[in-house]
Amino acid sequence: MDLNYTDEQKAFRDEVRSYLAEELPARLVNKVRLGKTLTKQDHEEWHAILNKRGWLAGNWPKAFGGAGWDAVQRHIFEDEMTRASAPRIVPFGLGMLGPVLQKFGSKAQQDYYLPRILSGEDWWCQGYSEPGAGSDLASVRTTAERDGDHYVVNGQKTWTTLGQHANKIFCLVRTSKEGKPQEGISFLLIDMNSPGVKVRPIVLIDGEPEVNEVFFDDVRVPVENRVGEENKGWTYAKYLLTHERTNIAGVGFANAGLENLKRIARLEQANGRPLIQNPHFAARIARIEIDLMAMATTNLRVVSKAAAGQAPGAESSILKIKGTVIRQEINALTRSAVGPYAMPFASEALEDGSNLGPVGPDYAEGATAQYLNNRKLSIFGGSNEIQRTILSKAILEL
Repeated sequence: MDLNYTDEQKAFRDEVRSYLAEELPARLVNKVRLGKTLTKQDHEEWHAILNKRGWLAGNWPKAFGGAGWDAVQRHIFEDEMTRASAPRIVPFGLGMLGPVLQKFGSKAQQDYYLPRILSGEDWWCQGYSEPGAGSDLASVRTTAERDGDHYVVNGQKTWTTLGQHANKIFCLVRTSKEGKPQEGISFLLIDMNSPGVKVRPIVLIDGEPEVNEVFFDDVRVPVENRVGEENKGWTYAKYLLTHERTNIAGVGFANAGLENLKRIARLEQANGRPLIQNPHFAARIARIEIDLMAMATTNLRVVSKAAAGQAPGAESSILKIKGTVIRQEINALTRSAVGPYAMPFASEALEDGSNLGPVGPDYAEGATAQYLNNRKLSIFGGSNEIQRTILSKAILEL
């Protein structure tokens, strides 16, 4: 297979670069590069800019208001976004729920929810993980009991990313205890403003409440908010997770992180020599770069297959494992490179208007926060241990 870009793909890449250079606000670029906390308003501002151009939902067909890009174009766009230090596109509505609704949702659900995702009227979060049911989603215990035209939902979800901003949540709930655990799960769309929904923040090791616990106490959800058939939610969940695990590879984020690491390593140290001249440190950078190049090639192979209409299988697990490990290695080495400036910090220093100021130079400001926050990468979206089990089974079944 040919892993080189065609002339048309190169022209598209140049178009994306030009648009980002002209339309991406410098204020947002600065916040991303320095590891500052992005507010809900920051994300909404950038989403609106992309939506105006028709580029917010690159993975959606044009019939649903998306850009209709193929897999290679989406790869190029995501890579250029990270290289330009643009805020990430919050994936829950656009990258996760949207494709599920397009494939399994009713016409009424598609007509109502998809335009609201694009316009920003709805901010979605994901209700999959529970205490005791994270990577093993078949163990979910949040129940939804039928009561006429409604389900009554009781239970708890956890690690709900950016749930504090959301007004909607898509959930896996147990609607039957008969048969195999996977056979009794349904996929529900729930309004976060419904009576009985409570959100409680979880402060992570970096000091930020990025994730949340969500509690459901006799929450009434219309049956029309069920996606697809009752007790068939496991099928829809697997479809969604395949997309999530491929995206978690984060080739673009890793490339941007590596370039930042190299910039820091080229700076003159107290002894008058840049770190890049230290053979041991240079070798560590080289090893990471080689691994990243190999992973990027694998990612392009998957993208090439997707462009030919083939759905990714075990490759998603490979990319998830390797991608998260590489990003964590880059974070760790960057933290080592900034030396004493990687000392503990006040999370408030990363917020707009803070008078605490940086502990050191600008390039060191977000190093520790990113290192601490990205320890989660090998856990969410299905832990790397679970992904290795999936790969082992795939090999043994050959």
